[in-house]
Amino acid sequence: MSVDGSDSGEKDSLIEDFGVHIGGAMGWPPMAGRAAGVLMLSEAPMTMAQLQDALDASKGSVSETTRLLITTGTVERFKEPGSRQFVYRWRDDAWIGCLQHQLEQTTELLALAESARTRGKKLPPEQRARFDEMHAYYSFMVSRLESLLAEYTEGFNAARP
Repeated sequence: MSVDGSDSGEKDSLIEDFGVHIGGAMGWPPMAGRAAGVLMLSEAPMTMAQLQDALDASKGSVSETTRLLITTGTVERFKEPGSRQFVYRWRDDAWIGCLQHQLEQTTELLALAESARTRGKKLPPEQRARFDEMHAYYSFMVSRLESLLAEYTEGFNAARP
């Protein structure tokens, strides 16, 4: 597994670490973590074929992996001017995209908690209390993620030329 034609053992080791650690921490399959590592280390956007080669993976596997990385806000897919094929690259603001994705998912779970509380009003108190606690938890998380996203985005933008 090499990036940009390099046979660097250090890069390969980093890519494998991403597969294990980022993949695991984000709930991604190891392939997605490795693809994240490959794209982070790549000096230029990569085609599907280049990603397949770098990851030693099938087109279907790489396609599924890139969709996941796009959905989670870390990778973008686009066509370079004059080209007919799509390329993939690690977003400059990938961690903002990641936080935005986490906020969106957590907001969806807050909506579920609100719906469960409304629909569960006739349930016994113990079960209603579980929905109340779920609502309190996701309200707390949405509030904190909104604050984190705003704070991180501000710092990110301030650090950019």
